[in-house]
Amino acid sequence: MTLTDIVFSDVNITLTILLIILLTYWLITMISGIDFDLDMDIDVDLDVDIDADVDIDVDSNIGTGLEGSDIDFHDVANTEVNKEDIVGKRRKPLKWWQVLLIYFNFVGLPFMFTFTIWIFIWWLTTTIITTVTNSYDNTFGFILMIAGFFPSLLATKVFTSPFKNFFRNLNQDGDSATEIAGRKGISLSTISEDKLGRAEIKADGNTLNINIKSLDGKKINYKSQILIIKQSKNKLYYYAQEYFTDSIDINF
Repeated sequence: MTLTDIVFSDVNITLTILLIILLTYWLITMISGIDFDLDMDIDVDLDVDIDADVDIDVDSNIGTGLEGSDIDFHDVANTEVNKEDIVGKRRKPLKWWQVLLIYFNFVGLPFMFTFTIWIFIWWLTTTIITTVTNSYDNTFGFILMIAGFFPSLLATKVFTSPFKNFFRNLNQDGDSATEIAGRKGISLSTISEDKLGRAEIKADGNTLNINIKSLDGKKINYKSQILIIKQSKNKLYYYAQEYFTDSIDINF
């Protein structure tokens, strides 16, 4: 039995095909620079509570058809959650699957990065075990493949955890972090108080979309000109205020 017969056997073919699709995605992304965003017309107001690894609360309001909403799958998938996000007040708890996503580093690292690592570890483990036990084409092999679901997740958490500091120092496009504070831009959302929104700025010849909150809680309207004041401590968003050509009062 050849290696090709094993990886494309009845037991392993599903994970093999999925891994090939993911590797193709990364190859096309690296060569062409295409960013496969899944645009979703939602408006997100996010506060995160973390206590150790599992005690996690969140306030997330999601609506459709709201003017100026510009949060897409790419932004949500790459959101980082850090211990600096701990707040005193408690909100409604996350659902169990949201807790799992955060615990296993699908949040805190680029989603596709963690997902690819998980599928690769699951595929590699299943292929090796079914080869050793000669079960790559029988029912026992399917049982072994399913049994490898959670162990591969645990291995993924261990393997990907060291990458958190690396990705924290990169922007969403994977380049060295660009200085954003002090730049002008356009608000792509209507925000006020602690509401999280989106903005578009130009930096180093590139157009960037970033997360913003109002610096002093005052309302910033959709398509208003803004000035980026500073980055939040957890590096998830920037504080901004409306920009007036005559004068502007910056409060730190």
